[in-house]
Amino acid sequence: MKSLLPLILLFLVSGQLQAQTTWVSIDEQYGNLPPSFHVYKSTDRIEGKPNVMYYAIADMGDKELQFTVDTSRGRRLTPDQYFRKDNNPLLIVNACFFSFATNENLNLVVKDGKVVSRDPGRLVAKGADSGKYIFPFVGTFGITRSGRPDIAWVHTASGSQKVFASQKPVNYILTSDSSLKKRYLLKADGRKFSRWKVQTAVGGGPVLLQNGEVKITNNQERKFAGKAIDDRHPRTAIGYTKDNKIIVFVCEGRTETAAGLTLTDVANFMKELGCVEALNLDGGGSTTMLVNGKEVNTPSSKGVQRPVPSVFMIKRR
Repeated sequence: MKSLLPLILLFLVSGQLQAQTTWVSIDEQYGNLPPSFHVYKSTDRIEGKPNVMYYAIADMGDKELQFTVDTSRGRRLTPDQYFRKDNNPLLIVNACFFSFATNENLNLVVKDGKVVSRDPGRLVAKGADSGKYIFPFVGTFGITRSGRPDIAWVHTASGSQKVFASQKPVNYILTSDSSLKKRYLLKADGRKFSRWKVQTAVGGGPVLLQNGEVKITNNQERKFAGKAIDDRHPRTAIGYTKDNKIIVFVCEGRTETAAGLTLTDVANFMKELGCVEALNLDGGGSTTMLVNGKEVNTPSSKGVQRPVPSVFMIKRR
């Protein structure tokens, strides 16, 4: 038995090492980068399927960096167009879900402390619940006025600049009321909302990580139906670490060289990268990250960038 022990230990250690993702620095591909900013790539196969994914990491403690957003208001722009419009940011990545019909964001966007886009607020229920309304509280990434990152479930007061947030996941509300009553934001049914004083925010959903653990609030946010959580697509996600480093993640998909990832896959990678909280953003054909104006990933729509109405950015001051 003693002679087998080293072999068993070697097997266990090898298995642990194989479970870790191989990330390679690709900083040199993007010209001059700040010392606190880095870009990594992995082509590790996932469940036997081809995979291409990237992440950028930036230190929020670097006073030379500014973390912000931009919107195009009633129209959509490609990431390349945002790059030129916003004076060549260090990083640009697509952000909110949106309506193809109206070009409007379907999530909260806060820029320079002002609400510039709101979540839809309510959805019209169907089927057995016809005649009622659904009010989901959607996951949103924000940076407070004191410069701290946060992910919360939010509600934007109609016609107001006030944003309310819960630090714990909350179920959507199904009601015959056509507007959300204030009582729903109080402690009823375990809900506890408070003013969310953020300087910057972009919504998406669902939340992927809470307190460093994979807890995807897909059902609470009414984000994807049925087993869609397990579908493989190009993905965009954002999160932050305990020491206040921002991680922006993208993966390719829908091609022969990249099958795409499930939401659970992305959550696990964000956890592996050290995020304490992480949020899924719009993906699919929208997924595009630029660093110093150069595409990091190849967009899934035959390599063509999709115009989007909102982006998250990191700028040099």
